[in-house]
Amino acid sequence: MSGVYTRQQLLRLGQDDSSIRRQVRLGLLTRVRDGWYATPGAEPHVVIAVRQGGALTCASALKLYRFWVPPGYAKVHVRGPREHRPGFCRHHGRPRPVPTPVDSIALSLACAAKCMTAEDFIVAADSVLNKRGLTVAGLRSALTGIVDAKTMRLLDKCDPRAQSGTETLARVRLRARGYKVQVQPRRPSGGHSDLAIGRLIIECDSRQHHLLDEAQYEKDRLQDRKSLLAGRPTFRLTYAMVIHHWDDALADIAEFVRADRHRDRRRC
Repeated sequence: MSGVYTRQQLLRLGQDDSSIRRQVRLGLLTRVRDGWYATPGAEPHVVIAVRQGGALTCASALKLYRFWVPPGYAKVHVRGPREHRPGFCRHHGRPRPVPTPVDSIALSLACAAKCMTAEDFIVAADSVLNKRGLTVAGLRSALTGIVDAKTMRLLDKCDPRAQSGTETLARVRLRARGYKVQVQPRRPSGGHSDLAIGRLIIECDSRQHHLLDEAQYEKDRLQDRKSLLAGRPTFRLTYAMVIHHWDDALADIAEFVRADRHRDRRRC
């Protein structure tokens, strides 16, 4: 995945020291540091981390694994075998060796718990849960010993059903305001929506949502129409609305709730 290998890994792949030296001379491998080599197509951030004597970790590794990471974590996050080194990420507990160029998902999350806000950590953890098909209990077990008690409590706010980071952010922020938020509730016309407060449906669209899927775009609009006819209006929030204009979106949701229009009056 990273294009960076230790000497031991290359030997296990059938190389020997002579062939490694030959590939270095031919430019097929680059010596990053003693005992570590990179292919021409190696991930640049991994090369930077290894060159600094560590492994790619935290938000940088989670992005490489293709999990949803909130904006604001653009720097290269590196974990070293000694956590006191300035600028390096750290995790709870004793320092661990650096046998691979990229930290495991669990170690990356553990370092993220130290670097990220609580809200952003929940977003990243939700993405791991959803994309890897894990339970909260399973993730809790994987993080035992490398995160503190405060982080373990944050896992209580995670939900593997979340389909995107914007959905997680909306859910966490709305619940922090005291709203009773349903996750993945069924729509009247079939299928599931992202969130709901009472009869108000909330859909959180990502940046890429519908860009390449016209059929899904049409289906969503049909569901919105059918839901409205069933007395379930839909608020559709874009990436920018959640990330950059949340106060405006929250104000509109609060206005709807204050007017008591979110309640299903047919049940009253």
